[in-house]
Amino acid sequence: MTIIRYAHGGDIPVLAEIGMRAWEQAVTGVADLDALRDNARNAFVHFLQGNWVTVAVAETGGRIAGWAAREKMDEEITDLWVDPAMQRQGVGSALLAAIEDEMRRATFETVDLQTHARNAAALAFFRKHGYAVNWLSVAYSPKLDRNVESVGLRRQLTEDQPIGYGPGGF
Repeated sequence: MTIIRYAHGGDIPVLAEIGMRAWEQAVTGVADLDALRDNARNAFVHFLQGNWVTVAVAETGGRIAGWAAREKMDEEITDLWVDPAMQRQGVGSALLAAIEDEMRRATFETVDLQTHARNAAALAFFRKHGYAVNWLSVAYSPKLDRNVESVGLRRQLTEDQPIGYGPGGF
């Protein structure tokens, strides 16, 4: 059973390691892991130190299995990382559902996120959960010294309400 809770400061080292393992899996074949590993690790630690209060943590069997964040607490999910050893066991789905429920309670109508265009596993996961491509972009990344293709995904959280009077509107 997966339990979702909010992060605390003591979770940062474990969350950073999970982020790293999942990041390495996601960028294999897209980027030079050896050249970027230290920068990526520092980025995870820095992000988590400054934003751990926005992080939802998934625990399975008393062990942290993944995490998700909404950095600005707006309609965008900025991070969703599941330990590769725990993928395909419902951890990502539980995290996503918890974040979406939180966003519905905050009255957001849509949820947005992005990933690199070659992250086939992430694209399949989000499409399975009702997300559709909202935009495509290509931008130069100085860290990678190359153009990187990004995909923006969106999901409608609320159903359109009929306009007008009476059942079903006009």
